[in-house]
Order: sequence, then structure tokens, then C-alpha cells
Amino acid sequence: MPVTDQAFVTLSTNDVYCQGALVLGKSLRNHETSRQLVVMITPQVSSHMRTSLGKVFDEVLEVDLLDSADSVRLLLLKRPELGVTFTKIQCWTLTQYTKCVYMDADTIALRNIDELFDREELSAAPDSGWPDCFNSGVFVFRPSLDTFKYILQYARDHGSFDGGDQGLLNSFFSNWATADISKHLPFIYNLSISSVYTYIPAFKQFGSEAKVPHVSKSVSELAIQEAEEMLKAEEERRKWEEGHIDYMGRHSFDNIQKKLDRFLQ
Repeated sequence: MPVTDQAFVTLSTNDVYCQGALVLGKSLRNHETSRQLVVMITPQVSSHMRTSLGKVFDEVLEVDLLDSADSVRLLLLKRPELGVTFTKIQCWTLTQYTKCVYMDADTIALRNIDELFDREELSAAPDSGWPDCFNSGVFVFRPSLDTFKYILQYARDHGSFDGGDQGLLNSFFSNWATADISKHLPFIYNLSISSVYTYIPAFKQFGSEAKVPHVSKSVSELAIQEAEEMLKAEEERRKWEEGHIDYMGRHSFDNIQKKLDRFLQ
């Protein structure tokens, strides 16, 4: 039965992130969530994209664009675009719902994850970069105008140690690391792709249990990387056709066999 007073919530501040939100929403639908789907958007999102979102999400809600304007800390983080993620905290204003799960638009559900609604605020997975902090890409919360007001006031008084929402929320929910272990979500609910490269043995052991991978890069960044790979492949194909074949190196039989083996695996 549909549960109408609980929802998965995401945020898109432009049309590029909307593409990620659509993938996330469809993944939740494909795995037959019983909860509502809500996407918060800012005025920058086009009418065409709003129509597309409306076909997947139960609610498409326009919210104000908030910005931490903390250029110094964002520069240290080397992610200046994260200032607008302060917009995320407006999820606490969704008081038509009693409990929600926030998910960044660059996450995706690999299976049904409705069990997250059994958790309490603020439940989240540890961040791979600093495990005593939680990663704010996936978290369980209870909408409340009072909580929203207090977070805003905290932001005005103290700012954010990383210039984005993650630093702010970790400071506001400062006892997350020590107060209640039941609010520590397993890492499989917010599996940072970067961790796959830093601890491959753990990924081999537990990766098949992953429920929510988190790309942690914007769709546009991934598109740029893909385009660069395509250009490299095209340049390599052209050299091959012109007879410039590296028989002793990358085009050796052993290397080609290894690529085939990886592909088949």
C-alpha cells in the first residue's frame, strides 16, 4: 500500500542535475517503493524539464536558491559550486510529510530501500573522507519548520566548515558520531565511488551488497570525462587505420587479451 505521509526527497538546481534526479526517481520506482517521490527545484530549471520531472515524481516543488557565499572554505574544498547546496536544507520545510529520506541527485537505488524509513533523524552513512562526519548525500530526517529555522540561524552565526551543506549539517547535528549508533547507516546506503579505489579489498568483499552508490560528481563532469575518453578512443582508432600500430605496447596481443577478459568479466 502507498504510504502518503513519507517521501524520498531530492534536489535539482539546474537542468543538468535534473537528469540525475530523473534517473534516481526511476530507480526508486523500478524497485517499487511505497513512498512518495519529491523533487525540489530552483527557478533555473526549465519548463521542459519540469514536465519530465512531473512524470516521475509525485511532487515537483520550486524552492528559493540559497547560497552559503563562503568562497574561502569552498576554495579549500575545491568545489565552489557546492555553495548552492545550502538550498538542500529547505527539505525540512516539507511538513506535509512526517518522515523523509533525502538523496542527492547523483545517487541511485539498486534495490528497494524503504527500510530506511525505520530509522530516525538524523540517520546517515559515514563519509569516506572523514568517517566521524556523516555524508549528507543520503540521510533520514523529520520535516520541521522549527528545525529549519534553527539550522538557518546556526548557518548565519557559524557558517559551514566546508562552505557547503555537509559541513553545516555535521556541525548542527554534532553528536552524530558518538550519541546513537543506530543512526549510523551502513556504508552500502551511500557508497562513495572514490572509496572503491582506496579500499579495493573491502569493495570486493562487500560491494555486491551495495544499495545506493553515490557518484559524487556532477552529471556534467561525467559527461566531460566520457567525451574525453571518446576522443582518445577515436584518435587511437585513426592511428590504427593509418597503420601506426603499437605491436609491442598497448596493441600487443597480451594487452588486447586482457581488455577482452575484463570486458567478459
